[in-house]
Order: sequence, then C-alpha cells, then structure tokens
Amino acid sequence: MPVYEYQCEACSHQFELRQKFSDPPAESCPACGGTVKKLISSTAFALKGGGWYTEGYSGGKKSESPSPCAAASGGSCAGCPSAA
Repeated sequence: MPVYEYQCEACSHQFELRQKFSDPPAESCPACGGTVKKLISSTAFALKGGGWYTEGYSGGKKSESPSPCAAASGGSCAGCPSAA
C-alpha cells in the first residue's frame, strides 16, 4: 500500500498515512482536527542492476552490431530480417 503525506493547514502538522488506492484522501488533522492538504513528496523508487534501464538509457553496455547479410557472401536469406 502506498504512503501519502499530508500537512494541516491550521497547525502545520505533517503526518503520513498508509492508504489503499481506493481509500478517500484524509480530510482532518489527527492533532487539531483542521483541514489537511496532500503533499507531493519524492519517491523511494530506484532502478538498480542491469537490464533495459542500464543498457538502454544510461549509456551503459552497448549492443553488438548486427552480423552482415548472408546473401552478400553467397548464403541464404531465410532468416534475414530484410528478406521479408
């Protein structure tokens, strides 16, 4: 379940609530009962390790160049992507 951060407009009390996506947003401050607003905060989401992110977007490992067409050297084009 996601954690949402709220701030009271009356007393400036900040608090977090663990809520389902289907739960309605909080409306009152647990400290004073005042009106609250939902804050936008940074996430703890991070992509780590290998895979498409590392290889495709960060300038990491480059893919190998495709092999030359077999038909150019007298071979068959049966599996060649340009044969279609």
